[in-house]
Amino acid sequence: MSDVGRIVDDVRERGDDALREWAERLDGAAPARARPAGHPPADALLQLANRVRAWHALQRPPDARLETAPGVHLERRWVPLASVGIYVPRGLVSTLVMCAVPAQVAGVERIAVATPPAGAPLIAAAAKLLGIDEVWAIGGPQAIAALAYGTQTIPRVDKVVGPGNAYVNEAKLLVARDVAIDLPAGPSEVVVVVGRGADPAIVDLELAAQGEHGPDAVCRVVDVDGDLERALREIEALAPEHVVLLGDAVALAEEIRNAGAVFVGADSPVAAGDYATGGNHVLPTGGWARAVGGIGLETFLKPVTVQRLTRDGLERLRPVVEALAAAEGMPAHAAAVQR
Repeated sequence: MSDVGRIVDDVRERGDDALREWAERLDGAAPARARPAGHPPADALLQLANRVRAWHALQRPPDARLETAPGVHLERRWVPLASVGIYVPRGLVSTLVMCAVPAQVAGVERIAVATPPAGAPLIAAAAKLLGIDEVWAIGGPQAIAALAYGTQTIPRVDKVVGPGNAYVNEAKLLVARDVAIDLPAGPSEVVVVVGRGADPAIVDLELAAQGEHGPDAVCRVVDVDGDLERALREIEALAPEHVVLLGDAVALAEEIRNAGAVFVGADSPVAAGDYATGGNHVLPTGGWARAVGGIGLETFLKPVTVQRLTRDGLERLRPVVEALAAAEGMPAHAAAVQR
């Protein structure tokens, strides 16, 4: 078992005692509610929040209703999760907005935030601006385990969301056996696709910005070299978190399937998406963009299916149920429609 696995299992089994021991060992501080302090850039933060709110409000899926046969009524309605836990890496107030505001738009009742102690006061101050007061000064795998399983002090949540380092993401994948998670959103990735007419200075700016995320950030350049189809195949194989299209590579914008977010043209820097456009910057990494997208409103919703049958509707379906139940050897299913 990995060190992360031991931490997760220990917190799951021993609750607060294990959480305190691991937090003191790894964070250098006992777990505690974070008190707001510092001065987050309120105007910029609220501008970002407003754009995130507007963009995610448009994403609400419609409820669906259909009478599949006379007297047989189906409904699929979207409801908010009751609680979510948000992991915010140290000091990243923009990530707090990206996770918390869509949860608020969805109607989530309880939003619990966990963040490493070193930056917790600033995150708590930013959360206060958003109307959120449950912020825990806890980082790393121990924070993920506490949110997922609950302790004597911290109630468990229904879903854990938010990005983190490799250890946090390993913890999220481990707890996914017992609680829902959003997606693996780990060390940042960018692929800059350089087509004809691309400005080399823009390439350098994008790579440098992504490199600020740390030594484990993945920064790649794909040189189109006149072959857009080859470049597209390379992008799709990498399935990166961010793709930047420069020069004539902008022609690929509508064809890319495997990417968390695509930034089109020299005037569309990834940093604008990180901080200001309103698009979500919590995106899949590690090749997960082949199958999942970034955080959206649906991250904080779930569908519930409601089925209503009249007596005539049931009579109409009985032969179908009986035939299929007989084929599958399920006599109690056939008997269940005898009313």
